Amino acid sequence: MRIFVLGNASRPGVPEEAERLLPFLSERCQVVVFDLRGATELPAATADLALVLGGDGAILRAARQMGYRQTPVLGVNLGKLGFLADLTPEQLRQAWPRVLQGEYRVTQHLMFECVVETPERKDTYLGLNDVTVHAGPPFHMIELELLVDGQVVATVSGDGLIIATPVGSTAHSLSAGGPIVGQELPAFAITPISPHSLTMRPVVDSADKVYTIVPRRLSVGSALVIDGQDALPLTPAHRVTVRRAPVSFGLVKVPGHNYYQTLRDKLRWGTGPNYRTEQSHGG
Repeated sequence: MRIFVLGNASRPGVPEEAERLLPFLSERCQVVVFDLRGATELPAATADLALVLGGDGAILRAARQMGYRQTPVLGVNLGKLGFLADLTPEQLRQAWPRVLQGEYRVTQHLMFECVVETPERKDTYLGLNDVTVHAGPPFHMIELELLVDGQVVATVSGDGLIIATPVGSTAHSLSAGGPIVGQELPAFAITPISPHSLTMRPVVDSADKVYTIVPRRLSVGSALVIDGQDALPLTPAHRVTVRRAPVSFGLVKVPGHNYYQTLRDKLRWGTGPNYRTEQSHGG
C-alpha cells in the first residue's frame, strides 16, 4: 500500500506522534509523501490513502492540498473534537492490519467550488466544509441577496450567511442553528447568522443547484471565509458563487466506526441527560 502521511505540524503533539508512527508505517507500507506543513504539491503524487494527523482542520487542509486529485483520507485525532478524524493513534495501530487487507470502506462526500468575482478578477477556491459571509467590526447588520440558479430567493439581513456541505453542517452552521445533514447526501445547508427576521430559517437544498451571494449592504470589516482557512475582505463589488465541485472527498471508515456513533460520541447527539445520583447518608 502507498500512503501519504499529512498533518498540522503547528498543533502540539503532531510532529512527535508522526515520528513515533513513521517506523511502524514504513515497515508495513510505502510512505510516498511525509508532509506536516502543506508544502508538497500532492496532485503530482499518487497513493492508496492519505493518513492525516491532527484534527478536522488538518483534514480540511489536506483535502485542499490534494486539489482536484483526491485520495481517500484516514484521520487520526490529536486535537479536541475530531469529528472527521475519529481514530486515536492506538486505534490506528490496532486497525492497520485490517486496513492493509482492504477491510474498510470509503464514503464519498460533497466538495464545493467557491467562485469569487469582482469586475477586475475571478478566483476559484476548492473546499469541503463551508462558505461564510459575515459582518466584521464595527459589527453593523449587513444585507445579502441570495440567488439560486440565477433567481433571487431571499434577502438576508443580519450577521451573515453560511452555505455548508453535509460535512460542514456539524461545524459553524450547527453553531448558528443550522441542521445536521447526513454526510453522504448531495445537498447544501443554507444557514442565516442571527437573522433580523423570525421567519428566516435554515434550508437544505440540492447540490445540483448553483448558489450566489450578492452583497447589498456591508459593514467595514465584512469578510468571506472559506473552510475557516481563507479569509477575504468583502465589498459590494463582490459576487460569490457556490457550486458542486467536480471531485468528491473520500473518508476511510474502519469497522466499528460509523456516522451515528460519531454523532453520539462527539456531539452527544441522541443521548439522554447525565443526571447525577444523590446518595443518601444515614445518621
